[in-house]
Amino acid sequence: MLTTAIRVARVGTAAELAAAVLMMLGFPCLMLAALLPSVPAFAAAAAVTYLADHYLHRKGSYLISRLSKVRAGLSIRFLIRQLLLILLLARLSLADDLLYYGAIACFIAFYGLQAPHGALTVLIRNRRRMPVVARNVDLASRIRIPDAPPRFLMHRAAEKMLHLDIPAVAGILLAAATGEPLTGFAGMAVTILLGTLYVAALMPALRPRNIPPRAETVLEAVDDWLREYRPETVLYFSGSKESAYQVNMWLETMEQLDTRPLIILRERVILQSLAPTTVPVLCVPGGVHLMNMDLSTVRVALYAANVGKNIHLLRVPTMKHVFIGHGDSDKLASVNPFSKVYDEVWTAGRAGRDRYAVADVGVRDEDIVEVGRPQLAPIRPWEGVPEGRMPTVLYAPTWEGWDDNPGNTSILRAGENIVRRLITAEPAVRVLYKPHPFTGTRSPEAKAAHERITALVEQAAAERAADPRFTADEEAQARARAELARIEARLAELTGDAEKGDEAEATRDGLVDVARHEEIARLRAEWNTAYWRSFPDWEHRVITGPEPPLYDCFNVSDALVSDISSVVSDFIASGKPYAVTDSAELGAEEFKRQNTAVRAAVILNNSAAGLDELLDAVRSPETDPLAGDRRELKRYLLGPDEPPPIEQFNHAVKQLALRAESRNLRQRSQLASTGPESELAEAVPVQRVPAAGDSGTDGG
Repeated sequence: MLTTAIRVARVGTAAELAAAVLMMLGFPCLMLAALLPSVPAFAAAAAVTYLADHYLHRKGSYLISRLSKVRAGLSIRFLIRQLLLILLLARLSLADDLLYYGAIACFIAFYGLQAPHGALTVLIRNRRRMPVVARNVDLASRIRIPDAPPRFLMHRAAEKMLHLDIPAVAGILLAAATGEPLTGFAGMAVTILLGTLYVAALMPALRPRNIPPRAETVLEAVDDWLREYRPETVLYFSGSKESAYQVNMWLETMEQLDTRPLIILRERVILQSLAPTTVPVLCVPGGVHLMNMDLSTVRVALYAANVGKNIHLLRVPTMKHVFIGHGDSDKLASVNPFSKVYDEVWTAGRAGRDRYAVADVGVRDEDIVEVGRPQLAPIRPWEGVPEGRMPTVLYAPTWEGWDDNPGNTSILRAGENIVRRLITAEPAVRVLYKPHPFTGTRSPEAKAAHERITALVEQAAAERAADPRFTADEEAQARARAELARIEARLAELTGDAEKGDEAEATRDGLVDVARHEEIARLRAEWNTAYWRSFPDWEHRVITGPEPPLYDCFNVSDALVSDISSVVSDFIASGKPYAVTDSAELGAEEFKRQNTAVRAAVILNNSAAGLDELLDAVRSPETDPLAGDRRELKRYLLGPDEPPPIEQFNHAVKQLALRAESRNLRQRSQLASTGPESELAEAVPVQRVPAAGDSGTDGG
């Protein structure tokens, strides 16, 4: 019941739920205490509301943002508490007392201070906002970027300012209880003084010496760095916060390129979610800024997603544009007609090429290049279930998609049936449930189904833990949990730069520290190892968020149940048995005909019939009838193992860069022979470095 309440309230923990309940009950109690009147009861209720409010803000609770949507935001809550305090004074027959009028004057003056305080914090943030936010880029030697204001002044500034009314509230309550008005006036004076000092402390941050250079100066510095670094291959990405995994999966590949790499992001929220990397990163939110940036040395641009903002780079003819995607699957997204705007489309294996041929969406066969999947290197091949360990089945369904196609996800129709059959299987298996990050973001039905599945897994885990047949090495797990805590603390030290200042300061101090980067990579690997040791190997588990990564879940699993998605294609690299759900109920033959990745899969219907066949393959791999089919399908979907995929990828980049350079040489030769006033010169735009004050606006 508690778990259900936590999910319905959309809070993270029982403590968070308790704080929310206490805060919501606290305000009626405040009113009741004011009407009685009772100073001790009012003081107790006020303390509860203050503490609960602060706790929920510190946790970043979803409820805090929801309260503001129903006219119960932060300022309103503080105002109501202060009005109820005035009511308490009136009910105590102090309406004609100087304390009463002083309290009213104090709170009006205090709210008067909040206007300049709010204006200053907004102005400081806006003036310190960079047109280009960078990581691993040396801008500090080119422009002066001053320190950010102290974090304690800017972080949750509105909450801190409002909490400065505590001395006044405490003083007034004490004065009402003791009959000593001086106590109340002292508390009011402290509140007004602290509020004034807070406003005064913010003002120096607006001095010219504390403001980063103007946008034109920053952009010139970025262009200067680009001319010095001379990037050759760009990974371009735009998307929502939840889609950060799509660019993160390519970071290691970018680090292994033989050419000079650069990552260009379009949203600040993606930069905040970007995994650590040694590759230079530029976040350019403004389309005009990007279109006027000097990328004249870039010869290959790689795109991980089909989004509208791609046009801001696609318009540049001096580089070749390639769609690499963020997975290889039989989803319709893998044959998006938009893909024909690119010079080439790179697929993992032959299956991707055939997929486009069947779809007939305008992507020519000669524009498709098979490059393998370099990201799959961490996936280990299967050697059977280790001796003495219970088989583990990973249920990793995809999300509901943008439409209501019943074939998008098994979550809606089959998810609960799949999980019920797995948690009641005999002999027993362990279930890992790792849903897609987008699950429930569009469809309330999918969100509700996900919550029910989560409840099923958690309930089964609790029942198994209470079953005496299942034993655990609690001492070893305690050591692993202690190791996790140590690693997490160290990782927080190494990755906590974002909390030390704002984006301007992070840009200035964001040069890569190779030793630190290597330590972070080592610690993340150690974290994953310790995570799986921190609980019994028979414990069912719900895994959300980026850690542990999907591929680590692959490596500890012996089988997969999923939907039509890149998860299936990637899992095939392991050689392990897998099942795919025919959620649209096409029938096994038609389902296989339409979806290449299921040709070596156990096909499940919405009742989850067929799971026994999958579990038999896990328990007796020597009699698995689909083992040979999986080996053939792996090569067809993902390409050959030799040469290694990263070599194939580098070769494709090199060949396309040569094509781009050849095209540029031809253009320069034609322009030189026909003169700058020719029709060709007018027809072919050439990327340029903008002059100062040039907006770079055009019809492209």
